Amino acid sequence: MTLVISRGFPAFSVHPAAWIGLFVLAGIYIGISRRWPASALQARRFIIALLLLGIVTTWPVADLATNALLWVLVLQRLVIMLAVSPLLLIALSRRALAHFTKRAIVDEFFLWIARPFTAIFIVTIAAVVTLFSPVVDACAHHLFARIICDVVLLGAGFVLWLPVLPVLPAAPRRNAILNAAYLVAQSIVPSFLSLVWIFARHPLYRAFAGTPALVFHPLTNQQIAGFVAKLGTIVVLWSVAFVLLRRAPHDEADSPQPTPLTWIDVERSLERAERYELRARRYDNSHNNDGQKEEGS
Repeated sequence: MTLVISRGFPAFSVHPAAWIGLFVLAGIYIGISRRWPASALQARRFIIALLLLGIVTTWPVADLATNALLWVLVLQRLVIMLAVSPLLLIALSRRALAHFTKRAIVDEFFLWIARPFTAIFIVTIAAVVTLFSPVVDACAHHLFARIICDVVLLGAGFVLWLPVLPVLPAAPRRNAILNAAYLVAQSIVPSFLSLVWIFARHPLYRAFAGTPALVFHPLTNQQIAGFVAKLGTIVVLWSVAFVLLRRAPHDEADSPQPTPLTWIDVERSLERAERYELRARRYDNSHNNDGQKEEGS
């Protein structure tokens, strides 16, 4: 394992875009909470998410992740997807989520991406595309590219956790075994690039070939990133899967109904039933009209 000692720690930088994004996110949350009040626990979750996001998108983590240490970039991505995204999801009140997903097209879109196979596909595409060498190099040199990648990773984190977290009104509730299997699959499929990093014979990213900090040899840096990506994902997602499996027998023993419905769930179910009934009527009317035209001809 070879160490390359060069010109020291990255100099302090303000990262105004990151701070502006944090203040905007805080302002949006405050505005939403005024209309749909969040509990004290949800507010604490949002503060923790904001602090974590601030740590990984400002100095020194952001500077090291940009063009110094690939494993720090991987750690940054893991924090955004595995910690910040789920905390933001459960920091919102269900009434707010019900309002934002009320329109039929939005409701059906979120139900679609909350399917396990769809979520695995979307997260895999987002993880792979944002780690293409040209994309990583662009993020190292262009602020706008970094912002886009962070937003994509945050969205991918939302998609990753939607099938597990009971936040969507009247969304299908899966048992603990299915949720655990989904999390295990998410820990394996999207992180296959980590194996490429571990077994690669040469550095894959020009942005991390020569750096101004105390770092490992570029190839060693890449191999460490592979282990961090694989082990970090497995530790977090498998731990959550284990907790779900362990809690399942207690939850079933405590309540005869696995998932008690709330009025928000009932209201959303009625809205969906009304939409499906309206579609069925339109379908029947269109077929009846076609049949009458054929008889008339």
